[in-house]
Amino acid sequence: MMVFFTPCCARFDRAIRWLAVLLLGGWLVVGSALASDNSAIKQAVIQATPQGYVLDADIDIVLNPTLENALTRGINLHFLLKLELSRPRGWWWFDEDIAEPVRKMRIYYHLLLRRYVVESGYTTQTAATLDEALALLGRVENWQVLERGALKTGQRYDARLRLRLDTAQLPKPLSIGAVTSDKWELVTPWHDWSFDAPVLPAPPPLP
Repeated sequence: MMVFFTPCCARFDRAIRWLAVLLLGGWLVVGSALASDNSAIKQAVIQATPQGYVLDADIDIVLNPTLENALTRGINLHFLLKLELSRPRGWWWFDEDIAEPVRKMRIYYHLLLRRYVVESGYTTQTAATLDEALALLGRVENWQVLERGALKTGQRYDARLRLRLDTAQLPKPLSIGAVTSDKWELVTPWHDWSFDAPVLPAPPPLP
């Protein structure tokens, strides 16, 4: 018995196969993008000190192969950690913006010392491995974000925190290319939370 395929069935079969290829390719692209964008702020908290309010945060920083290779070649990677604070005033009015402090951070590989150098605020530390250096970079402690009196004790406030690579600080040829390439991008999703302004400890007595 001979089996015949009509042109219509053949075209339909080819269309199904092309659709399967396109769907598979799309999932691979999405999966690759998700796998390479794993940096995130794990937790953040604002606490009161005699001088005002400080922020502690734990950030999981993951570099893609392009950024890792840039580090080993002696290129500095600059980061900006931005905090946005506001006071909600209900649906009938806009929220009150309180402050938007930014912390500058940097990581680079010292070719002579053969160690990674991490600068965060006014603190400089070194690490033997990239994993250790990224852990240091992602650990934010006692970052002074507000002075005394900036918040009302017991008042509810909204906060959001995000870390991103400052591509403007890359060497000029790279910073131009970074505009059109996601290989030179690193940005965490916004980490949002709300808190009640804590009671400030009494300032230390004057000598």
